Amino acid sequence: MAAGKEIRGKIKSVENTKKITKAMEMVAASKMRKAQDRMRAARPYAEKVGNIAANLAKANPEYRHPFMVANPDARTAGFVVVTTDKGLCGGLNTNLLRATTNKLKELEAAGQKAEVVAIGNKGLGFMNRIGAKVVAHATQLGDAPQLERLVGPVKTLLDAYAEGKLSAVYLCYTRFVNTMKQEPVVLQLLPLTQESLETDAAGHAWDYLYEPDAPTVINELLVRYTEALVYQAVAENMASEQSARMVAMKAATDNAGTLIGELKLVYNKTRQAAITKELSEIVSGAAAISG
Repeated sequence: MAAGKEIRGKIKSVENTKKITKAMEMVAASKMRKAQDRMRAARPYAEKVGNIAANLAKANPEYRHPFMVANPDARTAGFVVVTTDKGLCGGLNTNLLRATTNKLKELEAAGQKAEVVAIGNKGLGFMNRIGAKVVAHATQLGDAPQLERLVGPVKTLLDAYAEGKLSAVYLCYTRFVNTMKQEPVVLQLLPLTQESLETDAAGHAWDYLYEPDAPTVINELLVRYTEALVYQAVAENMASEQSARMVAMKAATDNAGTLIGELKLVYNKTRQAAITKELSEIVSGAAAISG
């Protein structure tokens, strides 16, 4: 019964794995609700800041912030790549990094280089492996992202764009659609366009009184707007991560149960064959003695 003992060992191993994946599924389900609430709470702020920024840009056309001016002479693009710190979340990171790589190849074919800010261990490791220039990174953000930890790395690209060193800045993250669906997004963060700045009153002319002056107010607001977009992207990515991990761990738990059933069936067949062989030997021995 050496084969039977080996199968019993495999069954025990798969059962232990099933316990782990079931526990991870329950933890992800618990964190998923909080992550979704955090993501939905941040959406109205980002939308309202975008509306105000669009209205201010239209109300004061004589001043254009550097974030709204293209840099055609720059030959380098910036990327903010938002991934997870941990794995075991299905194809979440793989799909995003594939979309990011396609964009990098597209820009490379156009003769442009890239500078990357990596948010998350998986993106940082991948960018280092493919030889991309990582100028800053933020990892181990935990379950609740803190804006102050994101501002520093992202500001590296924002300042470089304002100085005219970058042709564009792209934000790459996974957008949360629902528990079963998350889609990778490569969004142009800079330069900001009138299409990207959604207004709540299209065609309506706004007039403002600025204190201390219009450039100061617009400068501060557009910086806050870009920071809000990055924070929203991180919140969306975390909600997607927990949803994808819950689904992946549930599939792993179900697959482990199926495998245990198959192994038990093989074990029972092996055991039955061994018993039948022993009975046949006993019967043959008894027949030989009596004969």
